[in-house]
Amino acid sequence: MDAHAQELKKELDATLDARRELGPEYESALVDSFVEKVDTQVRRRLAEERLSAARGDARSPAAAGVPGADGNFGERFGFAIITLVLAIPLSAIAAAHADLEGLLVAWAGIVGVNFIHASRLRRGRPKPLD
Repeated sequence: MDAHAQELKKELDATLDARRELGPEYESALVDSFVEKVDTQVRRRLAEERLSAARGDARSPAAAGVPGADGNFGERFGFAIITLVLAIPLSAIAAAHADLEGLLVAWAGIVGVNFIHASRLRRGRPKPLD
C-alpha cells in the first residue's frame, strides 16, 4: 500500500470512528468532509502524474505506456469513489421512503450519472477558451 492509500485509509477509519461517536445526525457532514479529502488526494496525485509526464519522467505511468494512465484515471477514480460514498446515504434514504422501488431508482440514477461521466471522458473534453 502506498503512502496515498495509507493516508486515505486513516482518514476513512477516523471518519467511521467519528460517525460511531457522533451518531447518524452528523453523517452527511462527515461524508462531505471525507469526500473532500478524497477529492484533494485524487487531484494532488493527478497533478503529480501530469507534472511527471510533462517533464518526461520515465517513472510516470503515462510516459511508461501503462494502459489507463492517460491522465483521466484520477478523475475517473475520484468520481467513482465519490459516487459510491454518496450512494450509501442515498440508498438508505430511498429504501426508507420508497422501499425497493426507491432503491432501484436511486441506483439507476447513480449508474446513469457514472455512465454519462464515462462517455464524456471517452469523447474528449472541449478545449478551454483562452
